Amino acid sequence: MNTSPVVDVLREDGADPGIPLPSYETDGAAGADLRANLPADRRADGITLAPGSRALIPTGLRVQIPAGFEMQIRPRSGLALKHGISLANAVGTIDSDYRGPLGVILINLGDAPFTVGHGDRIAQAVIAPVARATFAEARRLEHTARGAGGFGSTGRT
Repeated sequence: MNTSPVVDVLREDGADPGIPLPSYETDGAAGADLRANLPADRRADGITLAPGSRALIPTGLRVQIPAGFEMQIRPRSGLALKHGISLANAVGTIDSDYRGPLGVILINLGDAPFTVGHGDRIAQAVIAPVARATFAEARRLEHTARGAGGFGSTGRT
């Protein structure tokens, strides 16, 4: 019995059907690779990101994520290491009730222009369960050893 959530995927009008749907490249992969599916007029030249610039890269897809789950969009480590390419919003969240186009906001943190080509793997999608909390106003919070220590308060090691 397969207990994995099923994410329904719809291709956008004009999307290249030759670009694969999100897929796990290895048996142990946590993230499914997302690929750039560029508009017809951009497919030959790609989209070039100058150093410091960002762009919304289309995937040509819309998704239906099951209730109780989210799709986390994460950077690809190889693009980050080799070219300085990351996500402008760190980890993006696609909510289960969103039905619009799935785009990836890439940013070039490197020192050279980088061109995203049609069909390039640009990010990873991780499907994760979502816990919804109830927020309750309190008069005080319990004491902990850390207390109010913020960024860097636990040291460098």
